[in-house]
Amino acid sequence: MKNLHILQQESIDEGRLQVRVRQKNMGTPVADARVSVSYSGDPQGKIEETDTNESGSIEAVEIATPPLEYSMSPSESQPYSEVTVTVSANGYRNITVSGVEVMPDRLSIQDIELEVLDAPGNDVDNIVIPAHTLYGDYPAKIPEPEIMPVAETGEIVLNRVVIPEYVIVHDGAPSDSTAANYYVRYKDYIKNVASSEIYATWPDATIRANVLAIMSFTLNRIYTEFYRGKGYNFNITSSTAYDHKFIYGRNIYDNISLIVNEMFENYLSRPNVKQPILTQYCDGQKVSCPSWMTRLRLRINSLQPQYLQGVGGIKVNINSGLFFIKHDFFHYGFQ
Repeated sequence: MKNLHILQQESIDEGRLQVRVRQKNMGTPVADARVSVSYSGDPQGKIEETDTNESGSIEAVEIATPPLEYSMSPSESQPYSEVTVTVSANGYRNITVSGVEVMPDRLSIQDIELEVLDAPGNDVDNIVIPAHTLYGDYPAKIPEPEIMPVAETGEIVLNRVVIPEYVIVHDGAPSDSTAANYYVRYKDYIKNVASSEIYATWPDATIRANVLAIMSFTLNRIYTEFYRGKGYNFNITSSTAYDHKFIYGRNIYDNISLIVNEMFENYLSRPNVKQPILTQYCDGQKVSCPSWMTRLRLRINSLQPQYLQGVGGIKVNINSGLFFIKHDFFHYGFQ
């Protein structure tokens, strides 16, 4: 893999970055916060320094990026630029987020939460966003059945799938008792995972297909009370060996955000099976998964919103709310 500094020198395309600053736990915009943007690994290479407006945002900053082609086919070259965002404001603790990913022809959105100076607990002053899952090295998914037994926890079990307002994310392996739990709005969780597991430069139809798979997997974990039934106090983990990659504090992309806002009530299920499918997939390159969905194949072949292409026929249903819609979504099935 090429050195990041070399990649930055080779940058020939351009993306944009918008920073939005809010007060933590309040959601109140922080005006007049000083925002500094520089290339990660090169703190002297400052790109922009400006103040937030009354809405707590800055105007989108243009960032040089690697060529678009790097993200459209398998490549050892990093397909995105990495920048560091530092924010300071009177009455708040300073914070730095490094590794913010900016892709060509896309608007990257970095939300920053500032803590007041006298906030209780340990302050978070540095967030490091690790490599994208399609570029970095992460544990392969441990295979599981796509239809899971429903746990009997003694709690009230709903007679239909319900879209939750929040998801409790365990930031590590299930057995890691030292990992933090984050309460994340369901839509924000899906946006985070999608931005971490697929490239925002892919065709709209392909992003929609992958987002639908992510939502179905997540809702399966919640509907079956998979972790609750094992005595854990969370809904899902951030470990790629067990679930999807959630990265605390990472940026998202405007097109992925819009798609999730439009599709968040949907999921996949088998005919005559109530629970959402545990839609497992891999990249099809670093990891082989003959009977699963493959992100690479979805990206290359999915040209229409209603199709994910692979081999072997299979029918599933797309569900939205209380409506039950039959659809040949996997036109050729899994890889």
